[in-house]
Amino acid sequence: MKSKLLLHICCVGCGVYVSQTLKQDYDIRLFFYNPNIWPTEEYEKRLAEAEKIAEKFKLELIKGDYSHDKWLEAVRGHEDDPERGERCLICYKFRLEAAAAMAKKLNCGYLTTTLTTSPHKNAGAINQLGEQVAEQHVIKFLNQDFKKHDGFKKSSALSRELGLYRQNYCGCEFSRRAV
Repeated sequence: MKSKLLLHICCVGCGVYVSQTLKQDYDIRLFFYNPNIWPTEEYEKRLAEAEKIAEKFKLELIKGDYSHDKWLEAVRGHEDDPERGERCLICYKFRLEAAAAMAKKLNCGYLTTTLTTSPHKNAGAINQLGEQVAEQHVIKFLNQDFKKHDGFKKSSALSRELGLYRQNYCGCEFSRRAV
């Protein structure tokens, strides 16, 4: 019997690739929790893509609350931080804490995130934060760098093959200014 794993997905392009990779060894549930995404129309577009892929690949999709105001409060004072700076670390932790709580609630023994698929993200920092929050919830964090072994290229290719929407910014209004 496969161990249950909650996969926090930041976007469907990375989510579809990583879920297909992990489902060989784990019983996967997808968790879409991204209150950082702005504007609301962008959030809804990304969520709709996640729903489409969950249905296509017969994966359970759990939708977290879209609490952009709470997220803004968490990053207050870091609006002008550069990409990959302190604001991003706060954002990763904010989302990973919610994912760990959901994994515990669903009795998933494992948690991981697609955040490490992007070449624009610091996988070491994300994995360190993931391990910290997982330990607090007495679950295991699957420490991965999904961009390794051409993971980002494979994710992009699969997204194109499936006709999936791919955004050109991480998600928040502050990262959108950087593009």
